[in-house]
Amino acid sequence: MTRVVRFHEYGGPEVLRIEELEVGEPAAGELRVRIEAIGLNRAEAGFRSGRYIEKAKLPARLGYEAAGVVEALGSGVSGIEVGEAVCVIPGFSMNSYGVYAERAIVPAAAVVRRPAGLTTVEAAAVWMPYLTAYGALIDAVGVGKAEVVVITAASSSVGLAAIQIANSIGAVPIAVTRTRAKRGALLAAGAAHVVVSTDQDTADEVMRLTEGRGARMAFDPVGGPGVVALASALAPRGTLVLYGNLSGEGDKTPFPFGLAVGRGLSLRGYLVFEIIHDPARLARAESFIREGLQTGALKPTVDRTFPLDDIVAAHRYLEGNQQLGKVVVTV
Repeated sequence: MTRVVRFHEYGGPEVLRIEELEVGEPAAGELRVRIEAIGLNRAEAGFRSGRYIEKAKLPARLGYEAAGVVEALGSGVSGIEVGEAVCVIPGFSMNSYGVYAERAIVPAAAVVRRPAGLTTVEAAAVWMPYLTAYGALIDAVGVGKAEVVVITAASSSVGLAAIQIANSIGAVPIAVTRTRAKRGALLAAGAAHVVVSTDQDTADEVMRLTEGRGARMAFDPVGGPGVVALASALAPRGTLVLYGNLSGEGDKTPFPFGLAVGRGLSLRGYLVFEIIHDPARLARAESFIREGLQTGALKPTVDRTFPLDDIVAAHRYLEGNQQLGKVVVTV
């Protein structure tokens, strides 16, 4: 038996329960991991509340990302050994697997060796942020040296990862935040400039900072009506990448026709799964991230940790939008 977090109805953090369940043995192509730390993601909050791209089949487990140790291998699994320290990456449906648990069975394809030099907590905070940011900036858009990237929700783990990746390739990250109190922390995290969207007009400020040239790319998990301001901040032939719906108004996201046609803009939807489910692209991303971790150009930012018993409080904190970086649950 193992302790597992599940929910039996959609709702706020209070619907999460810790239950005793039989973990079982891994089937072909699977392995069992003793979980040591869990990286929380807004996707899981959306899954819990019924607002994710995939509807949960109740009662449901959840959890995409974790660090742990391999306990058992299913048939056909090779290249990894029992006792190895690993990370679980979001390469599966949460209706099939979930890592909010003391032990979890996961697909072997969703497991990578733990990067050297990281604590267990840091190891649980690497792959979702850096794979997401790499996939957008490098794989999808191909941002280059000296090109400007506008990063909204910049204090999130993905936003901070995007700032670091932009700096590592010589691009210029402009962070956008709604919270004036986060300005100093974002500058310290490597942002070349910070726009406080509640005090400043985002498009006007980006144009001022770029001397009228605009940004090569905007990287946005918010969606909704605010994308017009981001499109207005783009340079000719710039790209707006939408990868989330933090606004809750994704279905109201306008297509800025005049700007798009006038400047030749590209608007692109993006989810990290397109990288993870493509072995060649995933291998390139993993190589880039490991090299960045080794050189110190990339370093995961952990805001706060919670014990597994406090999973409800951890989700409340996750949705409070006060954190700078990753929220991690220790097991």
